[in-house]
Amino acid sequence: MNNIFSMPKLPLTEELVQDLLNQGNMRVERIVSSGQTTDWLDQEQHEWVVLLTGQATIAYQDGRLLELCAGDYVYLPPHEIHRVAYTSTEPACVWLCFFWDTRAS
Repeated sequence: MNNIFSMPKLPLTEELVQDLLNQGNMRVERIVSSGQTTDWLDQEQHEWVVLLTGQATIAYQDGRLLELCAGDYVYLPPHEIHRVAYTSTEPACVWLCFFWDTRAS
């Protein structure tokens, strides 16, 4: 058995990304971030993400900003260019991310 809230030693120098499930066209990841941000992302898959702890900001290429706090979730369709512009350190951000691909394999 595992626990989604089992935390690595903080502070992290890099985001921690763990596959929790990878089956067929679906992948579930747990991401722990504490102050890390990302470059612009242009993903092939659909993504549904929930922020379980912490606060974060997602920036979209068109200039929109989405402020997230614990419990907030968002759907990101394929090729919705975005980046994580901010993640809190106290508390660290714990994300649960679902990725899936609807293209025929």
